[in-house]
Amino acid sequence: MRARELRLLTDAELRARLEDAYRELFVLRQDWFMNRLQDNNRITATKRDIARIKTILRERELARMMQEATR
Repeated sequence: MRARELRLLTDAELRARLEDAYRELFVLRQDWFMNRLQDNNRITATKRDIARIKTILRERELARMMQEATR
């Protein structure tokens, strides 16, 4: 999923997507270990999705902290 699309979601939706991505990564790693994984690039894509979501959540957290500091 693109960062532009993720920025439109709320924090709760992002956290839910993050949890789903971690579960998917877990399953993909199990499949890889069991030699059942068809597309090895899916692991990398899932890791990147996790990083995108975490980055957006952190940006929002820092923006909130800056707003509170300027009050």
